[in-house]
Amino acid sequence: MGKYDAVLIDFYGTIADGDRQAVESACAGIVEACEIPLTSSEFAIKWGERFFATVERSNHADFRTLYVCEILSLQETLADYGFDGDPSAFVQGLEDYWRNPPVYSDALEFLRDCSLPTICVSNADTLPLFSAIDRHNLHFESVITSEISRCYKPDAKIFRDALETMNLSPNRVFHVGDSLHSDIEGATKAGIDAVWICRNDRIHDIGTAHPTHQISKLTELHELIPDSH
Repeated sequence: MGKYDAVLIDFYGTIADGDRQAVESACAGIVEACEIPLTSSEFAIKWGERFFATVERSNHADFRTLYVCEILSLQETLADYGFDGDPSAFVQGLEDYWRNPPVYSDALEFLRDCSLPTICVSNADTLPLFSAIDRHNLHFESVITSEISRCYKPDAKIFRDALETMNLSPNRVFHVGDSLHSDIEGATKAGIDAVWICRNDRIHDIGTAHPTHQISKLTELHELIPDSH
């Protein structure tokens, strides 16, 4: 038997293209509309840091959806520049993106040829993620979202929930994702081998965790999985 019984895999930034262009487009509109003295990239980093901090405070009994975290963190960021209006219109483009992101060709190839069950583990609201999966006719044996688990990676509970759905042991799976903070740190906390896919298109990654393996395309995972070519 091979070393692994299943693959846990992130979605946005790993299977589907990350949100860099959507975020930068939103930030360009925000900077212009609110007359903020920053470039769109600079504002994206400031908002991103607030967003991660909001997500970190939104687990378990304090759970808030990703959409609410987007709104709250943007409100806090804009307040630094004297804007106190409703920012929800600024994130509509992001919400539209979550529902229909482009999917990487190497992801399609990997999912087609993978001989092991795949479980999607995503820091996402449930409806947008399932919409994206349906639009691209993707198949997973199970899908676990942060909304389902009431917590966000790197919290280990979302990984434990994924294991429980398929009765899997942490030492018999690996998790692959593009975030050192969310995916690699979270999987490591749960006792799961962590594979970092480094696509070099993240706006900002606050993580410092060390992966078990590093790849640039999902098709490189075939080396870890027998009979997946």
